[in-house]
This record gives sequence, C-alpha cells and structure tokens, in this order.
Amino acid sequence: MKDAESAFPYVDGTFVFDEFILKNRIRVNRYLNTILWAFVVTGPAIALGIKGGVFPDITYTTCVVISAAVCVMASIHLILLRKFPGSVVTSIAALLSLNILLVYMACSHVSIFLTWFLVPLLSLLFCDRRIYIFALVVNYAMMFMSTWLVSPHYAGLRADADTAFAYFVNTFGGFTIETVIMLISGLMISKITVDNFRDMFEQHKVIKKHESEMKEELEILDSMAEIYDNVNLISFVDNTEMSLRSAEKQKISIDMQAQTHTQMNQKLKLRVMPDQLDDFLKFTDIRTVRARLTGKKIISADFIDVVKGWFRAQYITVDSTSDRIPNTVIYTTRNVDEEKRREEHLIRLSLTDEMTRLYNRRCYDEDLEEYKLKGLGDGFVLFSVDVNGLKKVNDQKGHAAGDELIKGAADCLALAVRNKGKVYRTGGDEFIAIVHTDEPEAIFSEIRSHAGAWHGVYSDTMTMSVGYASKKDEPDAEIDELERIADARMYEDKERYYRENGIDRRR
Repeated sequence: MKDAESAFPYVDGTFVFDEFILKNRIRVNRYLNTILWAFVVTGPAIALGIKGGVFPDITYTTCVVISAAVCVMASIHLILLRKFPGSVVTSIAALLSLNILLVYMACSHVSIFLTWFLVPLLSLLFCDRRIYIFALVVNYAMMFMSTWLVSPHYAGLRADADTAFAYFVNTFGGFTIETVIMLISGLMISKITVDNFRDMFEQHKVIKKHESEMKEELEILDSMAEIYDNVNLISFVDNTEMSLRSAEKQKISIDMQAQTHTQMNQKLKLRVMPDQLDDFLKFTDIRTVRARLTGKKIISADFIDVVKGWFRAQYITVDSTSDRIPNTVIYTTRNVDEEKRREEHLIRLSLTDEMTRLYNRRCYDEDLEEYKLKGLGDGFVLFSVDVNGLKKVNDQKGHAAGDELIKGAADCLALAVRNKGKVYRTGGDEFIAIVHTDEPEAIFSEIRSHAGAWHGVYSDTMTMSVGYASKKDEPDAEIDELERIADARMYEDKERYYRENGIDRRR
C-alpha cells in the first residue's frame, strides 16, 4: 500500500490526479538537474575532440566557457529546485538552460542538429501541454537565432550555398518542418499520456470504492447468523450431530463404522446435481472429515442444488486437540448462487471487449498459453484482421463513425467464424480469430463477403485486410510463428489494398 500511495496520491481516501502531476514535475525537475550537471563533461569531451583534430574550428576557451556556464546554470536550477521543487518556473529554467547551452555550442561551431529537439522531447516528461508548447516555441526561436548567426561561417564552407542567407533558408527550412512534426507528434503523445494517467486514476477510484463496498458487505454478512441455510454441530468426541436450526436441539448419534454421511447430508444428496453427486459424497464422507480438517480451520466446496442453484458446504473447526485434531466441528451450507453468477459475470466481463462484445486481448493471451500447453490440431487456423482507413474515418467523420466501423468489423468476423472458433479484439482496429477448420479459404471468403455487404449510418462501405496461417500448411510452426505469418500476410493484403486504390499511406 505504501508503494501505491507514493505513486497515486491520496486526499480524503481518493486518488488526486493534480497531486500526481505535481509529484511528477518535482521528480522530472530533479532528473533535469542531474542532466545539467552531467553536461559539465561536455567541455572536456569537446576538448578531447579538439586535441584529436575532430573539431578544428573550436577553441579550448569554448570548452571552458561551456563547462563553466553549465555549472552556473545547474547551480541556479538546483537553488530553484530546493526552494520551489514543483514550480513551473523551475521546470522552464532547466529547459531554458539547455537551450542557452545549445545556442552557445552552435555559435561556437559545435555541430548541433538532432540535439535541438532534445529539449522539447524532455519537456514531454512533465505531462503538461503548456510546458511543452513553451519549450517548443523557445527552442524554435533559439534555433532561428543560432542558425542566423552561424550562417556566414557555414556558407563559406559549403559549395551548395552561395550566400549566408541561402544557407540559412535551407537549414532553417529543415528545422521548421521538423518542428511542425515535433509539435503535432508531441501534442498527441502528451494527450495520450495524460489521458492514460487519468484513466488509471479513475480505475483506482473504482477499485477503492469497490474494496470499501466489499468490506461493508463482509461486515454485514459476518453479523448475520441467518446467512446459513443449514447449521449442524458435529462432535467427534461423542460421535453426535445436532442441528442448530432445530428448536429441539436434539443430538443424534453417528455410527462411524457403518455410517458414511450425517442425516443432513443424506437429505441434501437427494438434491445435488447428478454429475456432482460423487464429489459431494466424497467431500461429506463423515469418516474422513476429521482427518481432512486436521491442522485446518475450514474446508469447503461448492455444489449445485437442482432447485436452488449453487450452495457452499463448509466444515469449520470449533474445538481441537493440542495436535490440531478437530473435536467439534460446525457443518454449514449456504446458498451462493447469486455470488457464483456474479463471479461468472465478472469473469466474462474481464475476458470481453466492452465495445464489440468480442473476446479481448487478455482472453487471447490466456487462450494462447492454453494452446501452447496442449498443442495445436491440424485444423488450427489463425486469422489476423485489420480495418482499413479507420484513422481517416475518425478524422473526417468523428469517433462515433470510427466506433461504428469497429463494431461492424466485429459483427462481420463473428458471422464468418460462428461456432468454428473465437474472435478477439486485440487493439483499436486489430482483430485475431482462432478457427478450427479444414477450409480456411472459405472463412476468408465469408469475411470478405460480410464486409462487402456491410453498410452503416456514418459509412457506406468497409474493407478489412486479412491474413491467415494454418497448422496444416505450416506443420512445423508453433502458434507464435503462425501469428507472425498471419500478421505478415495481413500487412501484405493491406499494402495491396492501398496500392490498388491509389492511396498513399504516408499521407
């Protein structure tokens, strides 16, 4: 719990996202200060390059200035970090220090290209869009200034630039394109990261609430004696049983030599599901209960009453010898049909994709492990399926249209596979089907047919890229290899689709 609280801050028993962001900012500020101090070695590293002839245009003075400047900036940031550890100003100071260092290095003719984008990349760690945009804007301004200042120097060294201005336009044009790409991708990464963190906090709130509710329910159940349908007190000292529900509280003798079950269980066995009867008789055999309960507080098992549904039978030790051999035991039965149904429902939910009602990635991974243990039959076929053009639909028609497309694809796959296998949604628009058939091409054709006949409210058509691999065609392949082959064929199908339709995927 201590680790959980450090990762997910609590206020009044709930997780607070803003507190988490603040803690993250403090942590990142500390890392950035470490990075600044690490940059002190930049000067000595460049000096070694000068000595080795790698940097002919750089002086040793530059190396000293770089290391000294880094020490000053790292010290200033350290002071801010100690006084205002979670401040946005402290974060900006670190990023600005890195920018200043890059400008000086560029003006000193230390070639800087990819490193320019290190600063906005590091700013993404704060999970704060404001800091990221500030870092990118300042970074762009710094690149502009340093490129303008060094243009006369580099223009004279390059044959493809007639003037300093030509060199500037060429170089900074590339920086501008990269900055735009960085802006778009960074905003997307920032949004996805923050959204995922928010989802995690919401999930923790739900779990915490569920734990609280369960605790209250257990406290209520513990205080309710009426929870048990039957309660029998069994004594192995005088070999008797007595129903605690009975008003008479009459003791009934048990013949441990000739009798295998108590009177209660002799009545209960008449209502136990036939295919569970042998297990019930074995569990309730009074001759073995004492030995099975030795050293234990409780033993239990669940069975089905043909009339009332699931019930739980329990033997609970009340009194025992010094060797933990039971002397007195309470035998109870309690209806757990609703609990069992809820448990089965939760299991189904945990293995089902919420949007499509297909099986989810977790179910697929569990089934994969099962196949790895038990092996694959000759009729085993694995299909890899991906919806074409989902991003375009999302962008142009909205996420409701995209969701419609995903649900439509799920319906088409379910109709094609039917009872021959299972269909899983393993990603946004990615599906896998495990089918047992000798005619995979027929399934392939059905998927195409159903997809071709599909029409939605937002979209008139839908296409899917499909690839499959069968154990029959690849007898030496394990399931992981079949998955890889199916994926490869699906991507070939997708490339063919885009090529035939004249679509440039890069755009």
